[in-house]
Amino acid sequence: MTHAPGKYTDFDGLREQAVALRRAGYSLRQIRDELKIYNNDILNQLVKGEPPPAWTKRPKAKDDLREKARELRLQGWTYDQIEAELGCSRSSVSLWVRDLPKPEPRYTPEERLVLMREGLARRRETDREAHRQTKLGAQREIGELTDRELFMAGVALYWAEGAKSKPYDRRERAVFVNSDADVIRVYLAWLDLLGVDRRRLNFRVLIHESADVDAAHRFWAQVAQIDASLFARPTLKKHNPRTVRKNTGDDYHGCLVVVVARSADLYNRIEGWWDGVVTHAQMRLR
Repeated sequence: MTHAPGKYTDFDGLREQAVALRRAGYSLRQIRDELKIYNNDILNQLVKGEPPPAWTKRPKAKDDLREKARELRLQGWTYDQIEAELGCSRSSVSLWVRDLPKPEPRYTPEERLVLMREGLARRRETDREAHRQTKLGAQREIGELTDRELFMAGVALYWAEGAKSKPYDRRERAVFVNSDADVIRVYLAWLDLLGVDRRRLNFRVLIHESADVDAAHRFWAQVAQIDASLFARPTLKKHNPRTVRKNTGDDYHGCLVVVVARSADLYNRIEGWWDGVVTHAQMRLR
């Protein structure tokens, strides 16, 4: 049966056929092809009031997720927990369960605070362990230092941290000041490598007046492996009440000042060694 476009004089007859096909399980497309009705408005009028067959209904892919989300919400799960469990968006979870009552909190505010602190403690411990492994790996990369490697490290260390003469004020003395015990240990090992007699070394503590000077002397004596009686009179720094100090407590030991007596020649050699390092570094930059 072919119908001229716009001319459906036997509408009732066509509707009867369309309804019969619809009830037989035909889709709109199949009815259109069967009756040759290519006008969508007319086609919809012909089957008006007839529900589409079940097989043509588009399944809702998220129905199962929605039901599961509602079930979990009724069990007291939070939005975050449902989102993580089902792998869906928070907005979907909110849409599916917003009509359900809000679950009672699983923990009191005090319990939540304890759990948060425990979680932070675990995270910090994990971070500390990762940092420790990184440092151990880097330490293994250094391996055993040769004398020349220690020599070069000492030159750079002195030029970074040691006292230096100025063109307008030539002191020419090897004076080293630092608050880091490991830095002091490396510096003393470097002086030993250079053959500097330990009897030429003078030690003095530079520290705030409010600190425990005797404890600082004991600390630095152990670091430098000397008798505490060998320390010169300490230099005490006056406390400025407008300054908020952070270097306080049992871990504060001030700075150790190491002076090499009769060290003009040594200081000039250090300057020369550093000039050599700079010269070779500049050649690499060209």
